[in-house]
Amino acid sequence: MTNIQTHVTKGKSNIYEDLGFASEVAQNMLIRTDLMISIIHWFQQSQMTQVAAAKVLGITQPRLNLILKSDIEAFSLDALVNIASSAGLSVQLSIKASKPKTNLVAPVKKIKNSQKTA
Repeated sequence: MTNIQTHVTKGKSNIYEDLGFASEVAQNMLIRTDLMISIIHWFQQSQMTQVAAAKVLGITQPRLNLILKSDIEAFSLDALVNIASSAGLSVQLSIKASKPKTNLVAPVKKIKNSQKTA
């Protein structure tokens, strides 16, 4: 019997960053993914046909099918927000401070006595 060793590396909170996307792109993709998942869940619970659901959402059936296939590249963030709103879903954005990349406080310059004004 052979021992199989595996190495597991803990990922970040954003799968798209783990896949090598730039942070800004990864954030956008993660939000779009969350919206698509919510729309898919809405569709599954609605028990409507794709044609009927697409009509409610204000899109065509082929566009709804792209959502159901999770084709993230086919939709902008704005489009998915509008589609989710048409489904009666409340879309909210939560913004939190991330780790600072640089020191945002500018260094204070010391003024020499000869530069002070009266």
